[in-house]
Amino acid sequence: MNKEGFSDLQKTSSTDSQIRVAVLISGGGTNLQAIIDEERQNPKNCPYKVSLVISSTKNAFGLERAKKANIPALVASPYSVLGEEQAKNATREEKRLAVSRQVLNLCQQHQIQAIVLAGFLTVLSGSIVDEYSGRIINLHPALLPKFGGVGMWGHHVHEAVIASGATESGCTVHLVDKGCDTGEILLQRKVPVLPGDTPETLYARIAPEEHSAMVEGIKLLAKKLKV
Repeated sequence: MNKEGFSDLQKTSSTDSQIRVAVLISGGGTNLQAIIDEERQNPKNCPYKVSLVISSTKNAFGLERAKKANIPALVASPYSVLGEEQAKNATREEKRLAVSRQVLNLCQQHQIQAIVLAGFLTVLSGSIVDEYSGRIINLHPALLPKFGGVGMWGHHVHEAVIASGATESGCTVHLVDKGCDTGEILLQRKVPVLPGDTPETLYARIAPEEHSAMVEGIKLLAKKLKV
């Protein structure tokens, strides 16, 4: 999609009742399910439509959730894009760029207007960040700007929070830019860190907040795009 084509999508998003969203996942897809449930339960008032699900792993259960909801579900992994042999020899950045290009191609094909990273473990890079500038949001399992950046994902985040002695944690929904966890913060949800917490118990307290934050984040993005 060239700049002119993307401008057409921007124009469409300001007049249609729902923005077309792609949700990117890597695992079980519990946040994806919360996003789908909100759309299905409030069809008249929901400002978004999940039009595509993309996984960075072929066995992610989130793909099954998408298929059950009759949403196109596709895989964009280094192996699916580059092939097994080339992927084995590629650098991390080469893999990221290859996956990012494929995600961009798929989003263009499905006329996607906004991208939601819901546990997607590949850092997007290259032209997709420019083409969808201001239209990509990410859910991070901590209170940014603390505990963000390279290596800060999943249990690694919760381990770091506990080790720091922090008394609260939570999750952040933010816009994606060319950095890692550096984009504009849209919203945060907080939970206490309790004595004796493990990464597992802390995550169990944060997870429900992630689900509602993800839904609210998409709604905030939809509102920004319709102004």
